[in-house]
Amino acid sequence: MNFAAWKIEDLTITTLRTLAIDAVQKANSGHPGTPMAMAPLAYLLYKKILKHNPANPDWFDRDRFVLSAGHASMLLYASLHLSGYDISLDDLKNFRQLGSKTPGHPENDLPGVETTTGPLGQGIANTVGMAIAEAHLAKIYNRDGYPIIDHHTYALCGDGDLMEGVSHEAASLAGHFGLGKLIWFYDDNSITIEGRTSLSFSDDVAERFEAYGWQVIKIGARPNDLDALAAAIEQAKAEIARPSLIIITSVIGYGSPNKKDTSEAHGAPLGEEEVKLTKQAYGWPDDQFFFIPEQVREHMADIKLNGQRAEQAWNRQFAAYQSAFPDLATQLQVAMVGDLPAGWDADIPAFTPADGAPATRSVGGKVLNAIAAHVPNLVGGSADLNPSTMTYLKSSGYFAKGVFENRNVPWGVREFGMAAAASGMALHGGIRPFVSTFFVFTDYARPAMRLAALMKLPVIYVMTHDSIGVGEDGPTHQPVEHLTALRVIPNMTVIRPMDANETVEAWRVAMQHTDGPIVIVLTRQGLPIVDRGQFAPASGLARGAYILSPEKKTPDVILIASGSEVQYVVEAQSSLAQDKIDARVVSMPSWELFRKQEKAYRESVLPAKVKARLSIEAGVTLGWREWIGDAGIAMGIDQFGVSGPYKKVFPHFGFSAENVVARVKSMF
Repeated sequence: MNFAAWKIEDLTITTLRTLAIDAVQKANSGHPGTPMAMAPLAYLLYKKILKHNPANPDWFDRDRFVLSAGHASMLLYASLHLSGYDISLDDLKNFRQLGSKTPGHPENDLPGVETTTGPLGQGIANTVGMAIAEAHLAKIYNRDGYPIIDHHTYALCGDGDLMEGVSHEAASLAGHFGLGKLIWFYDDNSITIEGRTSLSFSDDVAERFEAYGWQVIKIGARPNDLDALAAAIEQAKAEIARPSLIIITSVIGYGSPNKKDTSEAHGAPLGEEEVKLTKQAYGWPDDQFFFIPEQVREHMADIKLNGQRAEQAWNRQFAAYQSAFPDLATQLQVAMVGDLPAGWDADIPAFTPADGAPATRSVGGKVLNAIAAHVPNLVGGSADLNPSTMTYLKSSGYFAKGVFENRNVPWGVREFGMAAAASGMALHGGIRPFVSTFFVFTDYARPAMRLAALMKLPVIYVMTHDSIGVGEDGPTHQPVEHLTALRVIPNMTVIRPMDANETVEAWRVAMQHTDGPIVIVLTRQGLPIVDRGQFAPASGLARGAYILSPEKKTPDVILIASGSEVQYVVEAQSSLAQDKIDARVVSMPSWELFRKQEKAYRESVLPAKVKARLSIEAGVTLGWREWIGDAGIAMGIDQFGVSGPYKKVFPHFGFSAENVVARVKSMF
């Protein structure tokens, strides 16, 4: 076919559209409509706007682009392929197939994919964290003549993203902070799976975002107008005090004679006949599949070369920066690769029984501040609960518009948005994020925590008020099923320390843990500090479970507990000894860390020959059979809590040393 009369831009855009159509059709699964509509924007971004290097997708000062509308993944994959990323034509042909590099929704371990998206709203929420990270690092490290950190964060979202509640949390935060380098494109196509968006959505999106403090730019029904798109992007980039929303009114399934502007183009292949008709409408050969004209290859080839040149220029600038500001450069390099600086744990406190019985949340705050003094890229905050979660960094103020150098991020009452943005901070790099709220509110944060686990992001979640120990706040605030709910998430590590020194060790583990998120679960109420001269050292926490207090000779029973309930089994051990029952006490702060230990160690702590086992934990008992076996007793709370002083609530549910003793005796 002769393409001589075609503009090269139109030829490339049509290539993107037809690659998406063909991949979805071959897979017999996927979403062709949005790629068909938004191909002009994708072309413009990857060819002319984004600062990126396909030869090194992880170049630190690259622009970030997030496809929050992750169902339109073929738009991203086709753009990456034509731009020279390590995604081949065969990868496009294997779209949505087992083991392929092109899964149904983008996953961040693929070259050029910044975050795992699909659950709507989370991608744009991630970009808020990315923009926070860029703003913070730029304020800390940039010097006159050395804009070492200087990039934009872009996202493409749709109607579904903006319906999700987290989009409101994220957009409100971004506008409040004045994240001027954050730019979202809103594909306003008025179509959802069920039909027209008018069924359920009548927001004035422009007024909504203006109320959030965003610059709103309306392109109107010109999604194919490259000049209009480029002008809007330049206007957005010129606004440095506000994030920008560019509204593009598009036609989903553009070019399809029978399915454009319908929900049929959203989430299903066009069908063989409609594919043929659509290609004819484009003026494209209808008997060829995954067809890429050579002119398009040549046109897009310079993207990789230009990216390499841009990164080389940045490397030269960074070399000069190293000479001018060696200390800052070294600090930034450590942060960029995710290492811990030397001496990061030099001032972490240790505790003795003479320090009383502090709540582990209080101890956690002291440890956090001691670490933060030596880890300058430790940045985070709470969902309006710093006075209660004790997670305020005393050496800094609040992150705010115009003071991006500060390290305490005031997330407000936005648990989901907070957790999703923390993932974005971790994805951006250079920042070690932590976030905090009451443990019960992991219900609100859990969708973002799940994706953080899927991506193995080193986010630290500090969750306090961990049990019925919340007391008077009652069952609405007393988490009972939450430990189990988080433990079942793959790649998530949950740690529930028993006292001050285990809390210290929990933070040591968290800071060195880089292949997934960590949840440190802390108490509201005070806990006695175990005398480590009498009992095993708290460093055993790093192995998930350890023998806190051994038996005298041969164990008749093994008592296992986590957190605040360890005190009951320690006390019970002495009482049982008076009745000639030799008990071993095991502190088990983390199931996940224990599972990772070699079999010999696990057997040494929980020997299979000892069938008499009892676990106690102020939460649901589901899961404890793994550790106590069918013959063991699991003491827990398989119902909601009650309101009352915690010293009365615990015994009300049977949490006491006396009840432990009674339950053990019933086994013999």
